[in-house]
Amino acid sequence: MLHPTPGTLQYSTLIANIEQGIIKIPQFQRKFVWSLEQTAKLLDSILKGYPIGTFILWQTDERLRSIRNIGSIDLPDTPAGHFVQYVLDGQQRMTSLYVALKGEKIKGDNGKDTDYGEIYVDFEASLDEPVVITDITGRNMDEVIKFTDLLTGGYALAAKYPDYLEKLDKYSNAFKTYLFSDILIANAPIDVATEIFTRINVGGKALSVFEIMVAKTYDAVRNFDLSEKYEELITRLESVNYETISSSTVLQAVSVCMVKECAKKHILKLEKRKFIDIWDDVVDAFERAVDYFRGFFRIPVSQLLPYDGLLVPFTYYFYHHKDKPLGKQQKLLQDYFWRVALTSRFSNSLETKIGQDIKNIDKILQDVCPKYEEPVDITVDYISDHGWFNAGAAYMKGFLCLLAYQQPQSFTDNALVNINNSWLKQANSKNYHHFFPKAYLLKKGEENFYINHIANITIVDDFLNKRTIRDKAPSRYIADFQKTNPQLDEALKTHLIGDPGEWGILSDDYDLFYQKRLECFSRELKKRLIIRDSDRC
Repeated sequence: MLHPTPGTLQYSTLIANIEQGIIKIPQFQRKFVWSLEQTAKLLDSILKGYPIGTFILWQTDERLRSIRNIGSIDLPDTPAGHFVQYVLDGQQRMTSLYVALKGEKIKGDNGKDTDYGEIYVDFEASLDEPVVITDITGRNMDEVIKFTDLLTGGYALAAKYPDYLEKLDKYSNAFKTYLFSDILIANAPIDVATEIFTRINVGGKALSVFEIMVAKTYDAVRNFDLSEKYEELITRLESVNYETISSSTVLQAVSVCMVKECAKKHILKLEKRKFIDIWDDVVDAFERAVDYFRGFFRIPVSQLLPYDGLLVPFTYYFYHHKDKPLGKQQKLLQDYFWRVALTSRFSNSLETKIGQDIKNIDKILQDVCPKYEEPVDITVDYISDHGWFNAGAAYMKGFLCLLAYQQPQSFTDNALVNINNSWLKQANSKNYHHFFPKAYLLKKGEENFYINHIANITIVDDFLNKRTIRDKAPSRYIADFQKTNPQLDEALKTHLIGDPGEWGILSDDYDLFYQKRLECFSRELKKRLIIRDSDRC
């Protein structure tokens, strides 16, 4: 149980703690956004002795990734041997005080600088009026003083403002003696501290595990910044069309390699030093897992993966096995991949199930065939009943991987189909084509379920086939392609489609085509599985 300690800070102590690196703003805080007017209003409240709310500070010996500068002011590292106090609530107020004292210029999102040195104290204003102002248009400059000068001008101000000596002293002391309310939370773990931050900032979104780990694992001495490391990885993955992999998947991969678990509670407890130590080796294993998916499974783009999470157990495998899997291990890994896809295993409780699956990967590493509780069903009837085409469903992505493995070719000239991540998000995207055209089957009175079925889906590379085919009967458009492409039958095979005559294409027999393609899918899946007694095939 936490025991927050209430207290007070004087203005001078607050600023000194910031300048000495004791008080830090963690990177997960949003950036400074207060306007000049908001800052002036805050200073006006302090001058008048009004309460401005409480600063909540988390005191810890952890060194998190924190904001290193405000404007052009570099903030120092926390001195060795000192606790850090991270601001959980009050960052905007605290930053406003600091930039106003320094008269700092801050560049906004619009590229324009806001000069926080242009805040003034109006000696002629009464206390029921704004005393701290920003607009001095037409004012006598002998009646106003810059806020920065008020606090730092010293004795020279007396000669400059002889008519306002009492107010000079009164207003300066109001700031210098103001007691800021603070609550110190000492020695809480980072997950508790960030939970407090999230609850305080009710209107904002909760911090992600990745945002927390970016802060937790930051190490300036070792030049480790998780955010930058992740971006470097994604840049490399982009060159092989795997750039859609989430940061959470990468964190899970690190976690299973460290502790064989990857739930949030396990990730947040990972030791910083060991995390940094293992990072490069895990990333190497991660990239080899990607290469294996691209090479052995022939999955050309990440959007086709049934689950990003499949990369986690495969990364664990390659972390412990530096070479390409061969023989029995290759077959066991292939069996595992397809069982995850065909049973939609990771559709719920992903982190728990990955943790369970690591035990199976350990068995595979020892050439032992794992036992799986959930059987697979690759019968024609099952595929028929569950084949409604939804491009986002893991089960459907399994069939798309099956199609992609064949390296599909264009009907026009047998060129390889270009499969693109950005085209694969929706069932009506450029890469998906109904072999028996949707419009044609609707005219024939076919039910929508069977029209929009995986058995009727092919992967094409652009709108060419759709513009050419439109609502034509297959017998017509296939005959047209046969005239211009003597190797059309070879192209059809790469779509898991057989002889046009035997498959009912030339007679426009959708029922026969549908049945033949389901049988073909079933056979292809059977080749990839190690069939158990409980499986149906």
